[in-house]
Amino acid sequence: MNQLQQLKQFTTVVADTGDFDRIAQYGCQDATTNPSLILKAARQPVHGGLLRKAAAAHRPGPVDASVDALLVRFGIELLKVVPGRVSTEVDARLSFDVAASVARARRIMTLYEDAGIPRDRVLIKLAATWEGIQAARMLEHEGIHCNLTLVFAFCQAVTCGDANVTLISPFVGRIYDWYKHRAGADWNEAAYRGPHDPGVKSVAAIYTYFKRFGVQTLVMGASFRNVGQIHALAGCDLLTISPELLEELQSIEQPLPRALDPDRAMQSDIHAVTFNESSFRYALNDDSMAHEKLAEGIRNFAVDALALEQLVAEGCA
Repeated sequence: MNQLQQLKQFTTVVADTGDFDRIAQYGCQDATTNPSLILKAARQPVHGGLLRKAAAAHRPGPVDASVDALLVRFGIELLKVVPGRVSTEVDARLSFDVAASVARARRIMTLYEDAGIPRDRVLIKLAATWEGIQAARMLEHEGIHCNLTLVFAFCQAVTCGDANVTLISPFVGRIYDWYKHRAGADWNEAAYRGPHDPGVKSVAAIYTYFKRFGVQTLVMGASFRNVGQIHALAGCDLLTISPELLEELQSIEQPLPRALDPDRAMQSDIHAVTFNESSFRYALNDDSMAHEKLAEGIRNFAVDALALEQLVAEGCA
């Protein structure tokens, strides 16, 4: 049994791609996308039909409506090759606007429902800002389930749990990148391997806290740089993995032990914490890594959202 098969025994494996064929190849349960992945997929000639249909469906309406239609069309195609859920992201430029985020999420969900897709097969992705979490709290009350992304700080995770968010996506690889870049020539790869990896430690701490205190929010490790990070988080609720790393896992036949276990987490000697708006903002600001990576992630997704708008606008012309 290869390591991908072993991993699926205790972790839900999610495909981190917009490539339909590669998702089907690895038999993943769910699929998750972001503006960067959709932009890359939309530029491929094979997906030109989706782009043209989305543009035509909302001509001559606002281009953001056409973009949402394109995101949903990709989501519908992804749902044809996964038995579970797809995550569709709200425009990152709305990350600090609760009302606008809620309105966009409702519009996305309406597009799915109009196409016959039930709510339980869709997760709305929002950045884990204070405003994004409050938007998710409102949406969850309406039965619209959410995936809070760009999670780098413990305060973000705890606040998402308090808001009863369905799923969070802590970014393992981007945390690793930040610490490696800061260390520069002093970085010791061997010393920060596996469970000692700063990104792995962050996700493991969140997982342990959630299991210890019965938080129902699921933890989905994301943004992996190597299979060692995946090995160290085997047993996490979900892991979203790129096709390249899925292929590597599939090629390895060695045993893959479970690294994260809810029973062990229940024995942890830790204390419950909570954050209000001011303490959340202070804790996030006080964590240089989390503050910088959250801002960078929003900026980068916003750039790709704008590029996607331009691509759709050209399709409308």
